[in-house]
Amino acid sequence: MRPLRRWFARIAGSLSARRHEQRMRQEFEAHLEASTEDYILSGLSPEEARRQARIDFGPMEAVKESYRDQFGLPSISAIGSDVIFGWRQLKKHPLSSATAILSLALAAGATTTAFRLVDALFLRKLPVSEPNRLFYLETTFIDREGRPDILDEFDYPTFLRYRETLKNRAEVMVVGMSARQELLFRGDQDSERAWRQFVSGNFFTVMGLKPAAGRLLMPDDDRAPGGSPVAVISYDYWTRHFSRDPKAIGSTFRLAGGQYEIIGAGPEGFIGTEPGEVTDLFIPATMNVQALNSPGWSWFRAWLRPLPGITAEQIQQPLQQVFTEEQKGRISTLHTGTPQHEIDRMLSQRILVQPAGSGASHLQRQYRQPLYILSGLVMLVLLVACANVASLLTAQAEARARELALRVSIGAGRGRLLQLLFVESLMISIAAAGLGMIFAAWGAPAVTSMLRVPADPVRMVLQTGWRELVFSLGLALTVTVLFGLVPALRASAADPIQALKGTRTRQSRRPLMHTLLACQAAFSVLVLFIAGLFVSTFQSLSNRPIGFSPQRVLVLGTSAASRPDWSAIADRIREMPGVTSATAAGWPLLSNNHWTATVRLPGRSDETKPPYFLGVTPGFFDTMRIGMISGRDFRPGDETPRLDEQNRVVAGTGIVNEMFARVYFNGGNATGRVVHMLQGKDKLVPVEILGVVRDAAYGDLREAIRPTVFVPIGKRTNATLLVRTSTDPLAAAPSLRRAIASGQSGLRVRNIELQESFVQWHLVRERLLASLSGFFALVALILAAIGLYGVLNSSVTSQRREIGIRIALGAQGAEVVKAVTGRAAWMLTLGGTAGVVAGIASSRLIEKLLYNVKATDPSAVVVPIMILAVTAAIAGLHPALRAARTDPAETLRSE
Repeated sequence: MRPLRRWFARIAGSLSARRHEQRMRQEFEAHLEASTEDYILSGLSPEEARRQARIDFGPMEAVKESYRDQFGLPSISAIGSDVIFGWRQLKKHPLSSATAILSLALAAGATTTAFRLVDALFLRKLPVSEPNRLFYLETTFIDREGRPDILDEFDYPTFLRYRETLKNRAEVMVVGMSARQELLFRGDQDSERAWRQFVSGNFFTVMGLKPAAGRLLMPDDDRAPGGSPVAVISYDYWTRHFSRDPKAIGSTFRLAGGQYEIIGAGPEGFIGTEPGEVTDLFIPATMNVQALNSPGWSWFRAWLRPLPGITAEQIQQPLQQVFTEEQKGRISTLHTGTPQHEIDRMLSQRILVQPAGSGASHLQRQYRQPLYILSGLVMLVLLVACANVASLLTAQAEARARELALRVSIGAGRGRLLQLLFVESLMISIAAAGLGMIFAAWGAPAVTSMLRVPADPVRMVLQTGWRELVFSLGLALTVTVLFGLVPALRASAADPIQALKGTRTRQSRRPLMHTLLACQAAFSVLVLFIAGLFVSTFQSLSNRPIGFSPQRVLVLGTSAASRPDWSAIADRIREMPGVTSATAAGWPLLSNNHWTATVRLPGRSDETKPPYFLGVTPGFFDTMRIGMISGRDFRPGDETPRLDEQNRVVAGTGIVNEMFARVYFNGGNATGRVVHMLQGKDKLVPVEILGVVRDAAYGDLREAIRPTVFVPIGKRTNATLLVRTSTDPLAAAPSLRRAIASGQSGLRVRNIELQESFVQWHLVRERLLASLSGFFALVALILAAIGLYGVLNSSVTSQRREIGIRIALGAQGAEVVKAVTGRAAWMLTLGGTAGVVAGIASSRLIEKLLYNVKATDPSAVVVPIMILAVTAAIAGLHPALRAARTDPAETLRSE
């Protein structure tokens, strides 16, 4: 215990050094005064007595250091001294210090921003019991472009089968996708939009959550279809809408035509299971009555928690058996001419059990790869900044060679010099990290706002806490090592004799600075290369013809208690002032909704990718400005191809696009022809083609045009009204809402959007990648330019005598410039080439994010090199002119 107490005493002494210093001075002065008085009494003069007393005392500073070592820790005192000296060095070189700190701050801020987004979306655990034992299910499949992909959505009949399969192995839950709907509280005149999530009755119990007020959903709330119109509100919504009023429990509201009672508020901090969404209402899954007995209607994720002692592998095995049997059942319904490779593809699909401790959402799937790629670009920018600062510190260390040599000559060891230089570097890093956190506090919300269109914002928890603080401190230490290690090692290895004589070669640091310059060029070109691919992708996708006009088209999502006549509703809206045309459809174009069905012709096998279908009313093509090539539009009385209530075939009509005519009729006239639509397992419904229209994008802007069949919308309880106006469509929205609600009993408008928003939604990811990668490329380019300027400027300064001699001997300005910049130009070329090669090699990682762009395109390769060359020319202009204008006489006199 005694050594431990001694160490604590030393630490306390180091922390109270000022008090000990004062007491030490007082003791020394008292000792000197007493000794001086003794010598005065012996006959010496006061001055001589004082001098003799000091001689007897010994070297004052050595005694002080010995005393300090006894009551404190010398290492702590040394660090404190290094901090003070480092601060003086920063103030001594304000321009270079500010350049280093701001360069690192920008890169550190971007890195911290990327970490906050990745942490909020992928790393932060849900505030539930044992989140690491939560899983959700996915299935593999081949997408419409023939590429492997995954699907995490299921229908309710599948949930019932899987729950029965795993009844002795896991607790299975329905966790619906968060969706925004309009609700109306009693007494309110205007409805509001809230995010609701259907969940099974065991959801809160399995998650281990407790209510903040009232009670949570129980299994009994989720047994009878439509039998429990209750809801649990989130703590966030309870606070925001009700100010945590206990009377909110028991109140009612109307949602989708039904009345619900609030039975409780969820626990504080729990906002749902989907990162990027904040759920307001939790409703029993059986209240989604339409979807309960609808095979193929996928609207939720299947979550599960294994029972104690059960592993994820033990869950996956029985599920795979059930899944394979389901696939075999689907294969039995295929056309006899279905290719074998299609059957093999279906049998090769797998069901996956994925960890769900950090939640699961579409936002994660959509932005996992883009955010990781942007994080990689941010790291490249950080490396450029570190190389930039390393070059700056190397130049400063050369200027301080005599100072460091003097420290060595009076006894400072190499470790002591390393500590001094590392403390200075760490001060730069900490200052940059602090500014970076301020930048990230603005940057993370700014990037979040770019993840969706304004009408559909992302709601992400971006609280600044200990995780961000630890990351920033770790980042500061990491960059200190990255940019401070090599300059510190080189500076601490100084030869004191050569440095003090001034004979140390200044050429010794150039290879290091040129190497750093080549690294900067390589990283910058790599960022430029990738940014160019993303910018080209965004431009290509933005300029892609979509086949219809989205301008001034209002999209009104509606639902009704009964099955109204949608054609009559569209006719009534068409007569309103300011309305140019109106129609109804099952859903708007580019809404990511899809309806496919197999179409068969005699003597022809099924297509690998079946055509799309969409139900519409007369006037759809006129409203959307889709040109009619031949035939006619729908008329009242045209039938929808279907099976009636008695499972009898009802022949119908359809209008096809150009691609359908090319694929099924080899480009011939399709008007008047009859095809058969497969319904159920074996029913073929005749469809008479009334006309052919121009090709138009259907569900995804990236997807190639597919054969599409438009059919009469028929009788259904929900549809989308599309209204083209002569003025601002949003200004007409209130009157349209009132007219729709008053004209048809039970018909309500669930949401209102602009058709243009659906187009912009498909460009969000590409715009994000293009904007941020372009910004990072610009930052990297500026940092590289600063680095090049510093290297050339330092080179001109160090070669001033040589340049003067060259000019005195008759060298021309071009020769001088070549001598100064030749090595740097060669290293830039080498680094730029390496950057392009790395970009082409890494393009495979991002090829899924590209559209009509290839990494080997000449423009993709040449443009980054040209940008770097122009930047280098601008950055090197001033040092080159300075070298060419050197006055040899003045230079030689000063030397």
